[in-house]
Amino acid sequence: MGQKIHPHGLRVGIIKDWDSRWYSKKDFADQLLEDFKIREYTKKKLYTSGISRIEIERAANRIRITINTAKPGMVIGRGG
Repeated sequence: MGQKIHPHGLRVGIIKDWDSRWYSKKDFADQLLEDFKIREYTKKKLYTSGISRIEIERAANRIRITINTAKPGMVIGRGG
């Protein structure tokens, strides 16, 4: 019987992209935990908006969070 692999891990970099895009040597564990907390908080607060994906990009002193959702009006408000 062959080895079983997770299909997402196989496709990352080919047809899918990473959910987090950043690099850190010293603070890797802290930033990974912070990413987890950001995702957990966002999913909990915006549960009814149908979040499908949360992407986190980090540069020198800024974080860009991209939320893919089925109902963007619930996230940004009716006025846009």
